[in-house]
Amino acid sequence: MRVARLLAFAALLAALLSTGASPAAAHNVSAGADLRIAQTIAGTELTVVVKGTTRVPGPLRIGIIAYQPVTGLPVALEVRSAEDGRTVTGEAVAAADPRYAELRVERTGPHVLTLRAGGESAVVPFRVLVERGSGAELLIYGGFFVAGVLLVGGLLTGALARPGPAMAVAAGAAAGVTVAAMAIVFEPMVPPGPPDGAAPPVTALAGGGRPYVQERVATEPARPVAGEEFTLRVDLVDGSTGRPVDDLTAHHEALAHLVVTSEDGSYFRHVHPLRTGPGRLEVRLRADRPGRYLAHAELEREDSGGQLLAASFDVHRSGAQSAADDGTGSDANAGKSDSTGSDMGGGAGTGGAVPVVTPAVPVAGRPATIEMDATGPVRPWLGMAGHLIVRDRDGAFLGHVHEMGSPGSRRLRFTFSFPAEGSYLAWVQYALADRIVTVPFTVEVSAPENAR
Repeated sequence: MRVARLLAFAALLAALLSTGASPAAAHNVSAGADLRIAQTIAGTELTVVVKGTTRVPGPLRIGIIAYQPVTGLPVALEVRSAEDGRTVTGEAVAAADPRYAELRVERTGPHVLTLRAGGESAVVPFRVLVERGSGAELLIYGGFFVAGVLLVGGLLTGALARPGPAMAVAAGAAAGVTVAAMAIVFEPMVPPGPPDGAAPPVTALAGGGRPYVQERVATEPARPVAGEEFTLRVDLVDGSTGRPVDDLTAHHEALAHLVVTSEDGSYFRHVHPLRTGPGRLEVRLRADRPGRYLAHAELEREDSGGQLLAASFDVHRSGAQSAADDGTGSDANAGKSDSTGSDMGGGAGTGGAVPVVTPAVPVAGRPATIEMDATGPVRPWLGMAGHLIVRDRDGAFLGHVHEMGSPGSRRLRFTFSFPAEGSYLAWVQYALADRIVTVPFTVEVSAPENAR
């Protein structure tokens, strides 16, 4: 009877411990997974890869993947712990097939990665995460260890012809085995807890997410001139407090996707600005003609949804022309495609194929298919095989959808529903072994009542 009670108690204890509540995993946290962050830096498009870490202290491997032609571009690396300030440095060379620099980290938790290349620098916060052992593992190994010790003790006690104590020891061993067995059975049912180094769990947010982000867009210099390099600066502020927003999470392998187009659509850049400070993003650009330019930024805050921000700025004429003539964009080149330029990662070459839209005149609100053949085997860029970016003529609408095909395929296929009738500007982008290809085209969309 005493043995039966011990076994029942052990089973109940194992069940309670195995099914007890565990803290929810933090948003966007995955120990052992690689962190990939796209950056437009030093006049080219790069992706920084921070390999997952299995232990600390231990190695942290960082590589720089180049998506446009570069020749031995060195990128200086600095990793600093945000908790104790310990800093390690190294260098990686950007390449299509990079070699990883190996730095050493001493602890989990928040860190800051600083990149320097071509006279520019970016500051990227990230976390070193290591999977922690579960409570079930402690029960499994502890139960078997206790059972083993007690079994040996029971054998010795039995050899000394003391049956009473021997039975008690044997019952304890059986209880240890039972606890371990129950832990094995219930462990798959228990959600894993957060890894070491994860951010504290966030309590439920009113309205289901954080407040919207608002932006302030400026250029340096304040009056950029056509044909000359300038810096586009985006300051992000919280819509409820006015404070800098510094909780962006990686969204399709970037902290922010910035699409810059001229008003007439002849200029197109899809870039990934550098985080240069809390709530501040910057990217260097060059526009070859004056006029009004539109900037659409896609981003996502932690524990919240995605958001699209829109702003505009002007590029002015060079030379001694009056301010009244600046920004009209009415020169002879207006309307000609500039998507073939190689500047700043936006349009490194065009493909020979022309996208085919089905139906040829899509109906607003109904799915349309856009297909085209790539000029070579496609490799993933920003986590996808291809990208379709759509903008209406006045810039009030911007859409961004992905091709979900397999890497290496030459056929790209997108499905998109145009929201309203009218004329749309569109660009298909994909990455080859040595460059990003951008293919511009236009689509005329009819109203539903005009459809047959």
